[in-house]
Parts: sequence; structure tokens; C-alpha cells
Amino acid sequence: MSGEMKIFSVKPNIPKELAKLEEIAMNLWWCWNPEGVELFKRVDRELWDKVDHNPVSLLSKVSQERLNELKTNESFLDHLKMVDEDLTDYMTSDAWYQNNVAKTSKSPKKATYAYFSAEFGIHESLPVYSGGLGILAGDHLKSASDLGLPLAAVGLLYSGGYFNQKLNGEGWQVEEYPQNDFNNMGITPAKNNAGEEVEISVMIKGTEVFAKVWETKVGRINLYLLDTNIAKNPVEYRDVTAQLYGGGIVMRIKQEILLGIGGVRALKALDINPDVYHMNEGHSAFLSVENIRDYMAKNNFSFYDAKEAVVAESVFTTHTPVPAGNDRFEVDMIKEYFVDYIKDLGITMDEFLGLGREDINDKKETFCMTVLALKLSGGANGVSKLHGDVSRNMWTGVWKGVPENEIPIGHITNGIHVPSWVSDDMTVLLDRYLGRRWREEAYDQDLWDRVDNIPNTELWRTHERLRARLVSFIRERQVLQLQRNNASDQDIEEAKGVFSSDVLTIGFARRFATYKRGTLLFRDLDRLKKIVHNSERPVQFVFSGKAHPADNGGKELIKAVVQASRDPELKNHIIFLEDYRIDVARYLVQGVDVWLNNPIRPLEASGTSGMKVVANGGLNFSIKDGWWEEGTNGKNGFDIGDSEQYNDEETRDRLEAEAIYETLENSIIPAFYDREEDSMPMKWLKLMKNSMRTLTGVYHTNRQVMDYTQMYYVVAEKNGKAVKKDSFKKAVELNKNKYVLYRDWDNVSFGEVSIEREESFVGDTQKISVPVTLGGEISPELVTVQAYYSTMDNYDNMEDPKILDLKFKKEDKGVSMFEGKIPLSSSGRYGLKIRVIPSEKKMTEKFAPGLIAWN
Repeated sequence: MSGEMKIFSVKPNIPKELAKLEEIAMNLWWCWNPEGVELFKRVDRELWDKVDHNPVSLLSKVSQERLNELKTNESFLDHLKMVDEDLTDYMTSDAWYQNNVAKTSKSPKKATYAYFSAEFGIHESLPVYSGGLGILAGDHLKSASDLGLPLAAVGLLYSGGYFNQKLNGEGWQVEEYPQNDFNNMGITPAKNNAGEEVEISVMIKGTEVFAKVWETKVGRINLYLLDTNIAKNPVEYRDVTAQLYGGGIVMRIKQEILLGIGGVRALKALDINPDVYHMNEGHSAFLSVENIRDYMAKNNFSFYDAKEAVVAESVFTTHTPVPAGNDRFEVDMIKEYFVDYIKDLGITMDEFLGLGREDINDKKETFCMTVLALKLSGGANGVSKLHGDVSRNMWTGVWKGVPENEIPIGHITNGIHVPSWVSDDMTVLLDRYLGRRWREEAYDQDLWDRVDNIPNTELWRTHERLRARLVSFIRERQVLQLQRNNASDQDIEEAKGVFSSDVLTIGFARRFATYKRGTLLFRDLDRLKKIVHNSERPVQFVFSGKAHPADNGGKELIKAVVQASRDPELKNHIIFLEDYRIDVARYLVQGVDVWLNNPIRPLEASGTSGMKVVANGGLNFSIKDGWWEEGTNGKNGFDIGDSEQYNDEETRDRLEAEAIYETLENSIIPAFYDREEDSMPMKWLKLMKNSMRTLTGVYHTNRQVMDYTQMYYVVAEKNGKAVKKDSFKKAVELNKNKYVLYRDWDNVSFGEVSIEREESFVGDTQKISVPVTLGGEISPELVTVQAYYSTMDNYDNMEDPKILDLKFKKEDKGVSMFEGKIPLSSSGRYGLKIRVIPSEKKMTEKFAPGLIAWN
């Protein structure tokens, strides 16, 4: 065969009467609009399931005969018109951002916030996600759309996506990597303002690697995805976007260079110039370095001038509560990949490496992406209150000398996009008694207080239908799994009747990492068997989840659960569903009665799977870790223990397994099965309503995105614009000030602190003064001198430190005198320390690493 291959496309011949179907299919808004989902189901219900609920693929595969039938189907055309009008109204109407933030901040409606993430879990038809981080990112975009945020998102388009999970006959996880068909997905080539398709490039080890930019619409939000699988790339670089989290550390650094550096270049090529950059985890942290390089090139700045502007406009969210979970690269690898890049930055390799090190003087320390993001962001946060505490403790090395509670890492607790996870049945019920406004204004707590108005009978019957649907789904999946593994006819026949639709059903589904303890329930098998086999009050458990392909420990846990489910005395009471993904998750979170979560505290940064059961009437049964530490009030779910942490693993697992069994036996099972004369479990219904009322509106990404906007985005936008005003005048000034501070900081010293009197009374003030030698060119205007004081415990530890800024009074012979009055609001022994930090007015961040001095 000779000659050049010609490639051409064949598109479905959609009748003009149905043309709007294609437009709706290309905006993922349909996936959280019940009428949109139902519209595509009506095209061909059987085919809809076969194409993994992908409307683009559906329209390419549906028969021409069926399309011709639909174009004259009055009911279908009315349905199509209704959905089209809903989408048009959604896309053109103002929302929370326009009615609140934009009016006060005068922000433009054009994309001004950029959100970067390595994965986005929006819907199963766009498989570029693996687990919680991606689902969180996808829900973030949906709520950003609902709220009208001017946001653009950036990620990678993986040709293989994440793996499909199969379990072999022994229960061992086997990974399969199907190839995504971009032509049959809801994505199109991204185009700039001139209508040209966008392609960018990055240098990877001396080779120019190109990436095509694709676009998908998520309601009002545009998500841009980079793809290196194009013909002009060398073969060895076409696979940079082959798999999510595949290929080890070498592939990881290539992907993170593409995401961070390439992502910034993609936005610029699309004529998008964000005012704020938000890094969702450290994978995209190289974006800040690229922004510095870009500012340098366009403004003839030094690296450190440009750095001030980038820090001001950057926000970082960390999701990882253990040091080992943060991406780190060996020094030699960073040198290998960035030796040419740093020439444009005008700094040494040691300076560049220092950006990713806690201790810039430790030449052996690896380069950490989280540290890079923390150092180049003006705002940083964990994803729950407890995770904020853990993160401040974990990263004290970045800000040596700063008290742990003042480490500049805050917290915004995660949420979920409720309309994406609540069932159609429950949506109808909520619409009826809360009003439709809950779909887009879930932050209004008054709406959720109306849950008490839902009649118990209607709430319970709705939830029972969801449980029955889950049981049907479990049976169907079990049969398919057994058939694939050539199980016996008897086992397949039994699977058709596995589980019962009127039995207490408990779910455990998540990434199978060892710290999540997927097998804790099986610690005492005899006791578990008695629980599940109670003839009057039986229990059934459904498990699901994937382990990372390289995590053999996680795979062993899956195998152990599968093996336990085959125990003759547990069989048909415990099931493991393979290939946990968004569509499987929907069945589980909508149908279970209880969601079990038993991680090792405090290793669950937030966790969002348990939030998804709430609006569907399910209850949480969890260790008080992550979000549940904040969410539980003792009346809206069930706790495992009481925030204890143990040094001994064996003791911890024994006591917490015991707590699971006791709570099941004494609280959960009786509350579920104790019925009134009308067969209603009144205690259980009270718990359900308490859960829905107190949790749904709070643990919702609408609230989460509003928090990010008000606490971080608006602040970063304001700070960024301020430092860039008048040709970056303030950025240059900030860098000049910081240069003086770092150069002369070692000269800061203190004289003797003077206090007015040794003994005082409650209600008095204690006048203090302290002479401070600043040294060098550090002026009093560049620093803040503070009194750090508190009552003391018996071990001379400060109990509740408070801070008072002291006032500069005079300078004499290089010594500056500072004074202040401490209010004495309680009695006891007081301790007093004096510290000097840079003035916030002269900085883009509250604390700069290394710039704090104590007397």
C-alpha cells in the first residue's frame, strides 16, 4: 500500500428539528439538569447505557430511523424546546456573582479567575479523573457556573483516562486502559479570538513538545484541556497525556510541566489574562514560575520584581495531610528538566531549588511542589478545619519561628455539588417542599429548614425506592462480573437475588488506600456474622473502590474484602462492586441507608463521599476526621469514637472496630428497625431530617466556592491589581523592601523590655516599651514590632497568645523605641515576648520565610 492516508470525518445527519440536541450535548450543564438527562435517555434508552451516558456518542450511533421518528414526536420536541429554553435562560441570566461580588468589586464578567487541576470529575462521559480530587474539582466548576463566577479552568486531556477496574477470580484488581475517542466526547478544539485553533508548546529536556488545546463547556465555565497526542510530537512525547497518574515520577514531572507552564501559555494564547490563579493541589505549581517568566519578558523585570506580582495574585489549596503524599523531585531531576528554563529567569539553579525547599540551605532536600506553591502564593488553605490545623503543623519548616497557629494556611471545608448527586426522586420531593430555588441557591439555610415540612411517609417511601434501585443495580453488576469470570451457573443464579430491598444497607466506597482501612469491619468476623445474620434485623454491606495501580497494599485490602464476601456465612450480605466511578457512585450514595467511613485520624483531609448521601436521606457513620469533625452534632449521624488519636496501631484498630460493632448493635440497627404502627422508623426519620437540614446547605460547593471567592479570589484580585498598577510600581517597591529586609535581617536585636509594674489588676493596662536595633537600611516603616503575650500554665507555656502591635516612638543612635499598652482582661501569671516581622503594608504576604525575630 502506498500513498498518503486521507482522514475524514462522518457526522450524524441530525434533522433540523432536532438540531438543538447537538448544542445541548456540547455543554455538560445537561448532566446536572434532570430534564436534560431524561431528554437524552428518551432518544434511545438502551443505547444510552451502552455509550456510558455520553450524549455526543449517543447522537453519533443512534439510527437514522429513530432520529426521523423523533423529529415528528410532538412530546419529544416539546421536551427538547423546554430544555433548550432552560439552558438559554441559565447561560444568559445573572447569578450570585453578578448580583453581589461584581457590583462591589467592579470585576469584569470576562474570565478573571483561573483554576488549575490535574483532574476533573464532571461526568463519566468525560473520563479525565481518578477520585476525590477530580470530583471536587468538577463540582467546584459546576458551582462556579451556578454562581456565575468569571472563571476559566485548565487541565490535561488524557487519551487513556484513568483505568477501568476488573477483579479476577481471586479478587485481585486488574487495570484496563480504554482509549478515549475525542471525536465522540463533549469537547471541541479551542479557538482564540481570531477563530484559530490553539496549540502551545513547552520545552521538556531540550525538546519542544506541542499540545493541542481542547475546550469543553461546563455550564457558564470553559474548561481547557491540553493534549500531546498529536502527530508533530516525537513518539516518546506523544504519551505525556496518555494516562492520569501513570508512568511514575518521570512522567509526573513531564505532566506537571505541561499542566503548569503549558496551561498558562494556553490561556494567554486564548487571549485570556486572569487576575487570579488558583492551584488545586501542587501538581500545577510550575504555573507560578511561568507567570514570573512572562512578567519578566514583557516588562523587563528582575525575577524578584515579577515574583511579587505573582505571589499577590496566586491562591493554593493543599489536599494532602501527610508529607509523603506531596510530589517531590530529586535535585538532579529538577536540574535536568530546568537547566535551560532558568536562563530566562535570571536566577541560579540553587535559587530555583530553594523555591521548592523548606530549608533553602539544605542542598540534599528534594524539590517539593507543595512548598513551591506555598512560597509563590499569597493565600493558601487546607480543605477542612482539622486539615488546616494539620497543614500548619506539617509546613512549619517553611516559616521557621512563626507560631504554628499563625502559619499562613487557612481552611475552606470542601463541599459537593448537590444537584449532581441527588436522585431524581429526591429532587422531585425537594422541589415540592423546598421550592426549586434550592438547586442554585443551596447556600440559603432557610431553604433547608423546610425539610421538616416533608411528610415522613413521602420521605421514607422515596428513600425506599432508591434503596430498591441500588439493590437492582448491585444484582445486575454482580451477574455481569460473575459471567466474565466464568462462575458457575449456581453462583450466577444466586447473584440474581443477592441483597434485599428492605434490609438496612451500609456502603463503604472510596479510593482503597491503606489509611482508609477498608477491612476494619472484618476484624471480628464472628461478631460481624451475628450482626448480618440477625433474622429480624439483618444488615447488608456494599463495598467499592479502586487502588492505585502501584499500591499493592490497597489491592490486598480489596482482595481481602472480596474473599470475606465469599465466606459462606457472609455471602449475599457483603458485596464488592468493581470499577467504582461516577455512575456507580451515584447509585451507592443515593441508595444506601448509612455511609461508613473509618480512616486513621487525622489522615482524611476532608472527604466528600459522605456528603453525597446526605441530600438523598442517607446517614453518615464515621470517624471524626476531615469534614465530619465539623459536621457531626450527635443528632445527624453516628460517630465512631470521639476524636481520639492513638500511638499504638493495634490498640487503635481494636478499639475503633469495637466502636463500630457497638454502634451498629446499640444505635444504628435499633433506630432503623424500630417501627411505629404505620411501619415508619420515626427515630431514623428524625435523624434523616436532622442530617438533611444541618448538612446539605453547608457542605455544598456553592458555599465552598462563595468562600473561595470572598476569602481568596477577591483578595488576590485586589492585591494583584494593586502591585501591577502604574507599570508594577508597587511590585518593584515591594521587592526593593524585601531585598533590604533579607540582606540586613540578621542585624535585628533587642534591648531590655520594660514593663510599668510587676503586679496589676484585672481591667488595668500594662505599659511596655522595648528598644530595637534594626541595623543596616531597615527602617521602622518596614517592620512591625509586636507584643506576644498570654497567661501561663504550670509549665510556663502560653495558654492563649494574643498580639499587640507596638507604636514607634523615636529613634536615637540607631536604636528605635517601640511602646504599647497591653489590656489585662483576666487574672493569672502572664508571659511576654517581643517579635519583629515585616510590615504587612510592605509585603504581599503576612509572613515571609525567614523574616521573624524574637527577643
